[in-house]
Amino acid sequence: MRKFLLGIFIAGALLGGGVASSFAQDASSTGATTLPASTASATVATPDAGAAAPASAATSASAAAPAAAAPTEPTMVDASKISGGDTAWMLVSVALVLFMTIPGLALFYGGMVRKKNVLSTLMQSFAITCAMTIVWMVIGYSLAFTPGNAFIGGFSRAFLSGVSFVKGDPTMLSVSHLAPAIPETVFLMFQMTFAIITPALITGAFAERMKFSAMLVFMVLWSIIVYAPIAHMVWEPTGWLASDGVLDFAGGTVVHINAGVAGLVCAIVLGKRIGYGREVMAPHNLVLTVAGTAMLWVGWFGFNAGSALAADGRAGMAMLTTQIATAAAALVWMFAEWLTRGKPSVLGIASGAVAGLVAITPAAGFVNVMGALIIGIVAGAVCFWSATWLKHKLGYDDSLDAFGVHGIGGIVGALLTGVFVVPAIGGVDGSFLTQLKGIVVTIVYTGVVSFILLKIIDVVIGLRVTEEGEREGLDIVLHGEHVE
Repeated sequence: MRKFLLGIFIAGALLGGGVASSFAQDASSTGATTLPASTASATVATPDAGAAAPASAATSASAAAPAAAAPTEPTMVDASKISGGDTAWMLVSVALVLFMTIPGLALFYGGMVRKKNVLSTLMQSFAITCAMTIVWMVIGYSLAFTPGNAFIGGFSRAFLSGVSFVKGDPTMLSVSHLAPAIPETVFLMFQMTFAIITPALITGAFAERMKFSAMLVFMVLWSIIVYAPIAHMVWEPTGWLASDGVLDFAGGTVVHINAGVAGLVCAIVLGKRIGYGREVMAPHNLVLTVAGTAMLWVGWFGFNAGSALAADGRAGMAMLTTQIATAAAALVWMFAEWLTRGKPSVLGIASGAVAGLVAITPAAGFVNVMGALIIGIVAGAVCFWSATWLKHKLGYDDSLDAFGVHGIGGIVGALLTGVFVVPAIGGVDGSFLTQLKGIVVTIVYTGVVSFILLKIIDVVIGLRVTEEGEREGLDIVLHGEHVE
C-alpha cells in the first residue's frame, strides 16, 4: 500500500510538472504583469519604498520607462545589490513565522483538545514542519515560485537547483524575481514557513480522530497538488489570479481560506468525533492555548510585516494594522460572548485574537488604520457567529474551529481588502468582485481536490482510527505515550 501511494505521488508530480514545464519557456519570456502584493515593496530598496513602491510590475514599468525590465524569473545579481537591512529583517521574519507553528500553533491546538490527545496534536505540528520542509526543498518552491504557466510553476528550482549558496563566484548571488533585494535562500525559507503552517492549520478541523499515517500522506499530497498551485496563481506574476488583480498581501487566500476549506472538507469526510454533542469535550489546558495564542500573535508580525519583503514603511504599516485588527477582533469576540453567555472566557478572547490576525492578513499592507479597525471588528463578530452558531446549525464537527476562524476569517479579510484598500499605501487599487473571484476559485479548487485526496487515502489505508482507539486516546494508540 505504501508503494502504491508513492506511485500515485510520483505520477501526479511528474504529470503536473510536465504540463507546467511545457509552458515554462513561453511564460518566462513574457513581461511581468502583476506582482504579488506581498512582494511589491521589495522591488525598490529605498527608505520610502513602503509608501511609493507599486504592487504591480506593470505599474512599476510604466512609471520608470528608462529602467531595465524587471526579471521575470529567479536570476543572479551582484552581491553588492543585496540589502543588508532587508535581509536582516527577513531572517528575523523567517524565525518568527516558524515560531508560529512550533511551538505556537502546536500549543494553541494542544491546549484545546482532551488530555488523551494532546501529544498526538503536538506531534502533528512537528511532523508537518519536518515533512513540509523536505517537500518544499524537493518540488514545492519550484511549483509555486517559478514562472511556469497561469496555474502552476515548473521544475527549474526542483531540489533547489540553481539557487546560489555562495559557491563559485562569491560576488554573485541568486535572487527571486519577486524579492531582488534579498538572497533567494532567504526568500525561499520565508515562503517555506508559510508552506509549513498552512497544512498545520488544517489539523485543527479533524483533531482527535485521524490516523497519523493518513494525515502525513494527505498533507504531503495536499501541499503539492493544492497549496503550490494556489500560491502560484495568487503570488506569482504569471499566475491566473495575480494577473486578474486579486490582492493577498500575506496569505488570507493562499493560507487561511485554503486551509480552512480543506479543514472543513476533512471534518465532513471523517465525520464527527464519537460522543460529539453528547459528551463533554472541554479543553484540557487553556494555559497552553493562551501561551500558544501569544506566540502566534508575536509571530504574526513576521508573517504580515515580513511579507513586505523589506525593512521599510510598508512593513511598519503592516505591523501596525495587524496589531489594531487583532485587538479589535479579540475585544469584539469577548464582548459578544459576554452578552450572549453572561461571562467572557479566556478561550473566547484568544479565539477572537486569532480571528483578527487571520482577517488582517490579506489586507495588512494595503489598508490604513481605520480599515484595519473595521476589518477587526467585523472579523470578531462574524467568526464568533461561525464558531458558535453556524457549526452547530450545519452539524459538522470542526474540532478546533479551523474553518470557523481561518476559513471564515480569511473570507472576511479578503473581501474587505477590496473595500478598504488605499492605493497610496499599497500602490494598487482593489475590487470587491475581483476579491470574490479569488475566494470562489480557491474554495472550489481546494474543496474538490481535498475531497478526492481524502477519498483515495481512505480506500487505500483508511483515514480514521478505530472507535476503541478514539475512546482510549490517540496519544496511546498512535504514539504509545501519554501525559500524566
